[in-house]
Amino acid sequence: MIRYSCNHCHTEIGSIPFEAAKETLSQIEKLKKEEKRAMLSVDHDGGLHIRCICEHCEQSLKSFPDYYTLKKWLQ
Repeated sequence: MIRYSCNHCHTEIGSIPFEAAKETLSQIEKLKKEEKRAMLSVDHDGGLHIRCICEHCEQSLKSFPDYYTLKKWLQ
C-alpha cells in the first residue's frame, strides 16, 4: 500500500494499493536520492509512505510565502 500524507499538517491525503500504482512507482524511480530521503519512508507493515502537501497547506503557503522560512509553521 502506498500512503500519502501532508508533510506539514500530517493529514492523510489518501492511499492506493501497489498493484494500482505503476505510474507512481515509475515516477519515484526518477527522483534523486536526496528527494527520496526527504519524501519517502517505509511503514512498519512494508507499505510506502509519501510525504507531500495537502491543498489547505498549499493554499496557506501561497497566501503567506514567509512560512517557507519556518521549519514548523503549524501549531
